[in-house]
Amino acid sequence: MRPRFLRTVLAALTTALVAAPCPAAADPARGDTHRWNGCSPSVAVTGFSDALDKTTHAGTYVGNLSALAPDRRSTLAALSDRSALFHLDARTRKPVGAVPLTDENGAALDSEGLVVDRDGTYLVSSETEPAVRRHSRDGGILARLPVPDALRVAPAGRARPNGTFEGLTMQPGGRTLTASMEYPLTGDSGTLVRFQTWTRAGGGPFRLGAQYAYPVDPGLGVPEITAIPDGRLLVLERGFTSGVGNTVRLYLADPRHATDTRGIERLTGQDGVRPVRKTLLADLAACPSLGATAKQPQPNPLLDNIEGMAVTGRSKGRLDVVLVSDDNQNDAQTTRLYDLRVRV
Repeated sequence: MRPRFLRTVLAALTTALVAAPCPAAADPARGDTHRWNGCSPSVAVTGFSDALDKTTHAGTYVGNLSALAPDRRSTLAALSDRSALFHLDARTRKPVGAVPLTDENGAALDSEGLVVDRDGTYLVSSETEPAVRRHSRDGGILARLPVPDALRVAPAGRARPNGTFEGLTMQPGGRTLTASMEYPLTGDSGTLVRFQTWTRAGGGPFRLGAQYAYPVDPGLGVPEITAIPDGRLLVLERGFTSGVGNTVRLYLADPRHATDTRGIERLTGQDGVRPVRKTLLADLAACPSLGATAKQPQPNPLLDNIEGMAVTGRSKGRLDVVLVSDDNQNDAQTTRLYDLRVRV
């Protein structure tokens, strides 16, 4: 073989090797050969646990979990929609404490969203009214945030019952709080849900801020949102079809250039409103099942009624994300914790 021809062949081979994708079994972001249990090029599931399923702690049922948030003293706060807040050991995920929550009259809360504020108090959203309340470390009510009339449950507003403030998150810096409606308001487009913000200056109270239109996939709702360090949002979209199971998708959303919709009575989708931009990170039905089993039909036995999400760590462009499913205290559903590795 002549040298010039040999150089040409070697150059072609080198180009092909550089362009070839990394094998699915490796995580190039880690620079090692650990298995990349990919749900997509952006998301991998690194494990799951059913250890909390159908258990109790100090006489309180550990289930109905709808939100997660990193807390103090190496714990993870887990919110039940049956008026309880659990402290989980961040490493073992075992309950180490429980705090009861109620409304101002001592009645149970349908608590859905959770933020641990910088002073250690809890911001908790309830989808009954809806409302966002600030609770002390022992569960007492310290304050209640204002809510726009249109977002209230009918007949007071245009929100459907069981379709209001499901997600709650704090932006980096602690000055902007965001709640996501689960479903559209009556009169709005069926694929646009509203995200409501509150802002504060310094140590002052939260005041109503901008509102945005988020384009949800047809037939799905928004059970959770979580801010990431650069100000964008991880958004869970979820639905359920009897006899088929759950649909759960994870999106990356950017509200920074979206239209402020708080003065727009009806979102039609044809009104020039610029919605939040979103990018699909993964459909969780495409994740490897990792040997999980389901108690009812599911497109992937790993899936269940996923409602809660928290970012628990980050390194080298990768986020460690924990999800939790709400078993509704139902024998056909499972309280399951999921560990994800997410590239954004």
